[in-house]
Amino acid sequence: MNPDASLKPADDLPVDPDAAEPSPAPRRSRAPRRVLAAIAAGGALGGPVRYGLGLAFPTAPHTFPATTFAINASGSFVLALLMVLILDVWPPNAYVRPFFCVGFLGAYTTFSTWMVDTDRLISAGAYGTAAANVLLSLAAGIAATSLGLSVGRGLAAWRLKRGGAAAAGASSAASGSAAAAPAETGGQR
Repeated sequence: MNPDASLKPADDLPVDPDAAEPSPAPRRSRAPRRVLAAIAAGGALGGPVRYGLGLAFPTAPHTFPATTFAINASGSFVLALLMVLILDVWPPNAYVRPFFCVGFLGAYTTFSTWMVDTDRLISAGAYGTAAANVLLSLAAGIAATSLGLSVGRGLAAWRLKRGGAAAAGASSAASGSAAAAPAETGGQR
């Protein structure tokens, strides 16, 4: 006997959302709008900074696009550093990451210009320079990200160590321990 014999063909199909009973519209909070405003404000600053750097340090046609390279590598470093600081060091804030990481650095770094530069190099027959642009940009992005993570983790560890030492010093000072006095005064009373 077939166990599926009692099923009708339409029983296992999903319900059409247009035919389902309408549910009340969910109430939107104002937080997403504020987050979007933080992203937009960051982007409104990051894009002009990138544009200004491009004007200040123009790249000659058919040469390695050093400005785009530097922008993307520095953006990778700053993004990694900020992520460690935002997640591990600074107090929680709903707008810092959207403003800096998504908005500012999203507009500051530029995948599209990197690829347009590469396409122009290929079109000009500068295949070696185009390959160097792709490979060096990838390597620099990974290296800059690793460096940013390392610096951020080092800062977090230093802050934790400093905070722990300060807390230990405050604890021993608060207890009024006579044994703590020589250590705090360099071994002299």
